[in-house]
Amino acid sequence: MVEKFIMAGDTALHICDSEKGEKTVVLLHGYLESMLVWEEFIPFIYKSVRVVVLDIPGHGISEVKGEVHSMDYLADVVDAALGALGIEKAYIVGHSMGGYVALAVCERHPQRVAGVVLLHSTPNADSEEKRKNREREIAIVKSGKKELLAKSAPEAGFAADNRRRCSAYIEDLAEIVHLTEDEGIVALLGGMISRKDQNEMLRNLPAPQLFILGRKDGYIVPEVAEAMVAAHPQAEVVWMENSGHMSFIEEPEACASALLNFVINN
Repeated sequence: MVEKFIMAGDTALHICDSEKGEKTVVLLHGYLESMLVWEEFIPFIYKSVRVVVLDIPGHGISEVKGEVHSMDYLADVVDAALGALGIEKAYIVGHSMGGYVALAVCERHPQRVAGVVLLHSTPNADSEEKRKNREREIAIVKSGKKELLAKSAPEAGFAADNRRRCSAYIEDLAEIVHLTEDEGIVALLGGMISRKDQNEMLRNLPAPQLFILGRKDGYIVPEVAEAMVAAHPQAEVVWMENSGHMSFIEEPEACASALLNFVINN
């Protein structure tokens, strides 16, 4: 993997690119993460496809641009990055918040999308309860108490019976939160609050679609996931039976297999 900074439009973007492979997979991380979360997952896929990972602006060491990072802005950054790398089409894989960015790429730049994978993500807009939770998190960060997020959020992503086994990853995720700029967290929370429902767009999208879902996901609980699956008969679906919200860490081989099967067959 070649690590570098590129300009994606007017945004300085931190990326890693394997640079080899007929088909390209772009991995978009979730909220309170960075591209470092993919470090141990990439070896499962990079021999079969070209892999591009990036720090979504506001997280990692990519640039923070303004008070709110809308999903549309982030989609334009991804599109510009692919253009700068000479990649015409890619399979866009979005984990959690990264899925919201992936859906915005599908809407704004469908010509870039060879296929889309929602990895523990949803096309639904925030519920009123979720918006209020995000507003509370904005208040926590603005009051200088980001460590509260570092204590709770990383562990909550994992199925309860995987937390001890994955404790080193949970510690790493907590460290990522500590290193993330407060302004970046607030900007991305604002972007998630304001995002729109993408269900109709996704149903009309001609590109192949895959949902990877966790049976033990505490964020997208099984009832919500089942309803999402029922609403999108056009999408392929793979369930990670022993995963929470982080199957690429909890069950990396099974997650990689599902992803590669989708990419190779589409």
